[in-house]
Amino acid sequence: QVQLVESGGGLVQAGGSLRLSCTASGRFFRFNSMGWYRQAPGQQRELVAVIRSGEGTNYQDSVKGRFTISRDNANDTVHLQMDSLKPEDTAVYYCTVLTTTFNRYWGQGTQVTVSS
Repeated sequence: QVQLVESGGGLVQAGGSLRLSCTASGRFFRFNSMGWYRQAPGQQRELVAVIRSGEGTNYQDSVKGRFTISRDNANDTVHLQMDSLKPEDTAVYYCTVLTTTFNRYWGQGTQVTVSS
């Protein structure tokens, strides 16, 4: 089992920045990938960014150039630096990991609210 604890959400004005962090604990060897999804009210959960074990990254088009994902392997932590935030970035952000045995785990979610 893997437990994911997220932090860093909150309320920010448009144009501001937030940094989300997610730390994994439990029984695992390593992860194939770590990433962030988000879900706005009435919307489906969508991929925001993912970083793979080889450090390759992918971003949703709407956040390219504004968000940066990074991982700290020594501390089993993934970060999402969010700059130039827009009201449409408002959502619950979920951390997720995919283990080398292809099991996926989710965090509890952290609210990000961007006011205009």
